[in-house]
Amino acid sequence: MTIDWNNLGFEYIKTPYRFLAKWTDGAWNKGELTEDNTLHISESSPALHYGQQCFEGLKAYGRKDGGINLFRVDENSKRMNRSAQRLRMPQVPQEMFIQAVKDVVKANREFVPPYGTGATLYVRPLLIGVGDTIGVHPADEFIFTVFCMPVGPYFKGGLTPTNFIVSDYDRAAPNGTGAAKVGGNYAASLLPGEEAHEKNFSDCIYLDPETHTKIEEVGSANFFGITKDNEFITPKSPSILPSITKYSLLHLAEHTLGLKAIEGDVYLNDLDKFVEAGACGTAAVISPIGGIQTHDDFHVFYSETEVGPVTKALYEELVGIQYGDRPAPEGWIFDVK
Repeated sequence: MTIDWNNLGFEYIKTPYRFLAKWTDGAWNKGELTEDNTLHISESSPALHYGQQCFEGLKAYGRKDGGINLFRVDENSKRMNRSAQRLRMPQVPQEMFIQAVKDVVKANREFVPPYGTGATLYVRPLLIGVGDTIGVHPADEFIFTVFCMPVGPYFKGGLTPTNFIVSDYDRAAPNGTGAAKVGGNYAASLLPGEEAHEKNFSDCIYLDPETHTKIEEVGSANFFGITKDNEFITPKSPSILPSITKYSLLHLAEHTLGLKAIEGDVYLNDLDKFVEAGACGTAAVISPIGGIQTHDDFHVFYSETEVGPVTKALYEELVGIQYGDRPAPEGWIFDVK
């Protein structure tokens, strides 16, 4: 396969190897790499009927010296296990999770994009309930798999601000599965996301499901804002997916840029206090927000065409760490040997 590394999109590409392990009789088998990219499961699998599944997303980065970095993969393992606990699925041991990711990256090393292309190897761990279960209760069997594909940079034209619109839909219910990385949350976002795109917005912004007064998430990413008083503020709520990128930015904002890092309420009526804003997550890293369309107003932050200086500095610091060009806090980088 010939790949144009400089013109990759964010699309599925079949790579040669993936990891597959099965849970039966109360335990995981050791798992193995396989070339089969088709999952063979019962038609009555709870993952298909009742949404008993969760997943993760992370990236492998090709370094300048030819090595490969994984970024905070241990945090992905912890988050998957929290999601699994919420959906009554077995824990995937952290050692097994990390080794599976490393093995898949190494086995598909030729698909890790070269340093300098802006592309990465996207890695998708997946945990699903399978087996012959038709009643509404947890599965008796499970599959844990990890596959990967090269993807292009989220920003084709560089770090460019885009606009978002507030949605009337709720992403997740109060006390629901909003903090778990489960497929149902994303299924619920498909219609409002399409409606936002039809109105020429990048995506929609979800408010808190109880009062509809506070920003929670931006599409499938987390929100952050920078105030004129040099505060980095990001929403705090039990319905928000705990983004590994967001918590990394909270740390870097405080310890590298000297900002006051705050996780708290972000009221829609208080947008005037932010001079910059953005969305953050694994796929986009940081997506600058030019403006937000509310029900009766269009609020512009730093600019609809230019990236704010703090947002740019955070992006450069985080990406520099991921690619090994800047020193990382202890434990953030895993070397794929």
